[in-house]
Amino acid sequence: MDRLSNLAKFKATCPFLGRTKTSTLRTLCTSASPRFPTVSKLTEKATKCPVMGPALQIRSKQMVAGYASLAGSAEFAKIPEHQGIKPSAADAQKCPHASKAIAAARMAEELAQAKKAKASNAAAPAAGTSVKPAATAPASCPFHATTASEAKPKAATSGGFDYEKFYADELEKKHRDASYRYFNNINRLANKFPIAHTGNMKDEVEVWCANDYLGMGNNPVVLETMHRTLDTYGHGAGGTRNIAGNTGMHLALEEELASLHRKPAALVFSSCYVANDATLATLGSKLPGCVFFSDSMNHASMIQGMRHSGAKRVIFKHNDLEDLEMKLAQYPKETPKIIAFESVYSMCGSVGPIKEICDLAEQYGALTFLDEVHAVGLYGPRGAGVAEHLDYDVHKAAGQSPDPIKGTIMDRIDIITGTLGKAYGAVGGYIAGSNDFVDMIRSYAAGFIFTTSLPPVNMAGARASISYQKEYNGDRQLKQLNVRDLKSRFEALDIPVIPGPSHIVPVLVGDPALAKLASDTLLAKHNVYVQAINYPTVARGEERLRFTVTPGHNVEQIARLARVVDQTFTELGIKRTSDWRKLGGHAGVGLTDPKEVEPIWSDEQLGLLDGTAPAVLHPGQKRVVDQRAIRVTREKFNDLLGPYVEPIAVAEMLKADLPLGAPLAASIPAAIAAAA
Repeated sequence: MDRLSNLAKFKATCPFLGRTKTSTLRTLCTSASPRFPTVSKLTEKATKCPVMGPALQIRSKQMVAGYASLAGSAEFAKIPEHQGIKPSAADAQKCPHASKAIAAARMAEELAQAKKAKASNAAAPAAGTSVKPAATAPASCPFHATTASEAKPKAATSGGFDYEKFYADELEKKHRDASYRYFNNINRLANKFPIAHTGNMKDEVEVWCANDYLGMGNNPVVLETMHRTLDTYGHGAGGTRNIAGNTGMHLALEEELASLHRKPAALVFSSCYVANDATLATLGSKLPGCVFFSDSMNHASMIQGMRHSGAKRVIFKHNDLEDLEMKLAQYPKETPKIIAFESVYSMCGSVGPIKEICDLAEQYGALTFLDEVHAVGLYGPRGAGVAEHLDYDVHKAAGQSPDPIKGTIMDRIDIITGTLGKAYGAVGGYIAGSNDFVDMIRSYAAGFIFTTSLPPVNMAGARASISYQKEYNGDRQLKQLNVRDLKSRFEALDIPVIPGPSHIVPVLVGDPALAKLASDTLLAKHNVYVQAINYPTVARGEERLRFTVTPGHNVEQIARLARVVDQTFTELGIKRTSDWRKLGGHAGVGLTDPKEVEPIWSDEQLGLLDGTAPAVLHPGQKRVVDQRAIRVTREKFNDLLGPYVEPIAVAEMLKADLPLGAPLAASIPAAIAAAA
């Protein structure tokens, strides 16, 4: 209890103690580390803290040296004599004084070991060798001799590789460079978006970094459609697409995606990581002599796909058209080439020069592979991404026609990949392109063929989300208005926003430990959850906090966020824009002659010029749910789920004892017919 009382004093200053429940701290205090038995789990955690870690390391050295010195002194030998015990290695544990000294010495040593993330002794001593005591201990020290004889570590298989030591050493590398990833327990609440609770259901926080950009994860027509599908078709898919996992929901979703991008065909994968990896690996391995031209800031999924293909990969500087052209010109036009790039780069918010890359691709005979993961749902009048947005008025005039619009940038892109797990609030990824291209990937890509397909309920939810967003532009517009608001507030407070034209709001910190500490402080003190972004997601020295604003955040929440981030920067001494400017600028922040960045969404497209812009939310107000978009979406599921029946009608049928067999949703049309 004394330990807990002492810890309580530091809850206000330590982010970890502040956000951790007392019951959890009690468990950590009283539970021994499985790797270091004399050290508590809490102490082991403390060795990884940028503040406590160095302090514990210093203290451990002092403890080892102190007890070693005491053990070697003549006075110490007299301490247990009144108990009739000599301080030998065999009997030391019988002495109350000696046993405590042994425990302290062990603890000191294991603190040092925990800091180094190594096992007590990596392997059993080789034959013919003797165990040496710690360097600071005299040879006669019974405590270190006892430690060596009684606390032998589990030896590796004779002559075998020490796998556990390898794991621990690799983890220690992550701790040393502060790139170790901590996963927060964040549970977003469907009826309180953007509020979530932590591991404690009563502990609510505001979420400011989710990729559910539009809050579609709790859209009513999405949830309603998923409930109906679950009742009708159950949960699992039943197998791969080739074996019992190819349902009407999968086919309908792929048709919806093809229509969204005005392409002949689309194919759904378990994630867009898998879609990128499998597609690029298949293309690169099948096209003879294929050469990839990859933007230096491409996502890991694209990089892995190119590597897996075995094809040559040429990297061009980020968004640098001159560098790209110079490298394309080095290969004959008849050599198969693929230019792989993104529309919105998620960690910095920059946007790829899509039109210009299409021009180069046509000139040098290359395919274009465009990743629209962080753009689908968010750009364009129907949410098809930046490629659609660049011809905004043309696509708006074409309505929901699935036919290609010749000459548009989206039509010029050969391969588009996207995700269902971000702006659409679902799960899964996809590709869209020509019929033969999609069929080839379907037929050869191992990442598609040999994995269980996503459940029908997920496919239905994703399709409902896409359909709703194709019909309603207001969420996209409101999100962009909120992004502008937050960026302007940050800039007014000298908070270093990395400039970009997209919805991403990256705030430069420039130090991995500080970025983590800022994230922890915001969560512990202000109930604001934003994840620190460190290496390898971003370059070393460019660590940041990445904020994502949604249409569900209200003006008061945005204003409060700006205030608490400002306060946290002051408390932790994090560099401001003006500080980076004095250093000559870094990562686009604080440049002496910065280029003006124009947002992708213009004032006209946001409805600011004609007064049609959606109203921002104030505390207590609920988001607009477009009834026309809901009606259109419901009608698309009539063939598989039957016409939608309002819940009140279902309740009346139940009271009348009408034959509503299982599943309920599937039998509603029959029940209505029986009642007629």
